[in-house]
Order: sequence, then structure tokens, then C-alpha cells
Amino acid sequence: MIAFPHCKINLGLSITAKRVDGYHELETVFYPVVLNDVVEIIRATNADAPPIQFSTTGLDVPGDTTNNLCVKAYQLLKADFPSIPSVKIHLHKNIPMGAGLGGGSSDGTAVLKVLNELFNLALSQAQLIQYALQLGSDCPFFVLDKPTHATGRGECLTPISCDLFNYTIALIHPGIHVSTAWAFQQLTPHAKQKSIANIVMQPIQTWKEELVNDFEAPIFLAHPLLGNIKSFLYEQGAIYASMSGSGSSLFGIFPKDHKFTTHPFDVKLRIDWI
Repeated sequence: MIAFPHCKINLGLSITAKRVDGYHELETVFYPVVLNDVVEIIRATNADAPPIQFSTTGLDVPGDTTNNLCVKAYQLLKADFPSIPSVKIHLHKNIPMGAGLGGGSSDGTAVLKVLNELFNLALSQAQLIQYALQLGSDCPFFVLDKPTHATGRGECLTPISCDLFNYTIALIHPGIHVSTAWAFQQLTPHAKQKSIANIVMQPIQTWKEELVNDFEAPIFLAHPLLGNIKSFLYEQGAIYASMSGSGSSLFGIFPKDHKFTTHPFDVKLRIDWI
């Protein structure tokens, strides 16, 4: 069975408090974006096959494969459903990693959903969300797959009416790695006067002045190129531009079918038009 897990962007991101469990309270709107990886899962046919055989193509996936969320998702369900047979999981990686786009979270959640369907586990959406939360704070969003207002660690989810179908989104990934742990250390959490959910419900023309990602200020200071790319997006006619998550990808929302073909930067940028 094949799935095409997509990425997300954050429409605004506020860090409102530090929790006693070490996590942070946040508010954001997750918006699904059609830039996809590919996950294929098949039953292993060899009787003496290991529980899971994992392979990748596409973008290089660094690190120990045992830490990959696709593998962890299988192990999570296998622990509660021992009857799940040995499988082969192949991941074709297209979504940049460490980019604030949630690609790894989307991949791991896709494995949960495929295994649920492939082996008739009969898990409800609520149960899938609980498994997804064990993989990562933004994984539950990918169970819903629709524009969603998120609070708590990112797991308290409420669908929101937000439709960008009549716009074009440009994703720019500059290849800069930003440590999420470092990024959180730069912030002083505080409550905001206006909810992100309320801002997103306003006309998109108002977002530029009101819809803020808290991570931008410290990360742009450390990596000026990112701030320059955001300015470039506005110069090119973006209605709204922002960094996604804790970076380093940025996105611009443009009128439908808008294009730009050149950029003034002395670095190679990956630009995806959606």
C-alpha cells in the first residue's frame, strides 16, 4: 500500500508558556501543503524476515534508521498489536528535513494510518491521534489532514475554516539547519493579546501586520539570509510571507499562478511552487 504524506506550513506561531514537563505551550494554525514524500508498505514474504525492513531513496536521510519515525511508528503499533506481520517500508524523501515543514512527522503518521488500514486494526481517528502524539507534538495534525488551529504542545486540535486554494504558495528552503532546542532557548514565552485563530479568520491582506512567528526574530538575527528571503518574497508580490515552524523554510502566499524566475542570492535555494 502506498501513501503520499504531505508537509505543512505554520500560519503564525506563538510560544505562550513554558510547562512544568519541559514542553512549551504554543498556538498556531497548521495548514497542509501539497509537497509530498512517498511511503510504501508491503508484507514481508520471507518467513524468517526481521520485523521491519526499512529503505529510502530521494533526499539523503541521515542518522540511525532505528530513530526514523517510520520505524518508530511500526514499533509503536506492533507493541500493542503483536499480530502485525513483518513488513518492508520504503520511504522516498522529497520534503526537505529540518525545514519546519513537518516532513518526518508526516511520514511517521502516514505509517500509522497505512498499517491501520492494511492490517484492519480498526483504530479510530482519536486513537490514531494518541499514537501520533507519542511520535511527536505535531504528528496528530497529520491524522486530520485539514487546516487546524493547534494549542497545547500542538496536540489540541480544532479544524478551522481557512482556504488558500485561490492562491499560489512558494516554499523556499535555503539549506540552513536551525536547532529546534536552540531556537526555543532564544524565546521568552508570553501570552498574546490576539489569538492566531482570530487573525487567520481576517482578510489575508491583514496578516502581514498581525500574523507573527515568534521564532523569526532570533533566527533572522542569527541567519540574516532568512530575513532577506522574507523581504524578497514581499518584493516579488507576496500577500503574506513567513518562516514555517522553527525554520529554516520560508513561504510566500501569492495571487494565483504568480511566478518569479530569478533571485538575487549567492546561494542555491530550493523553490517549490504549489
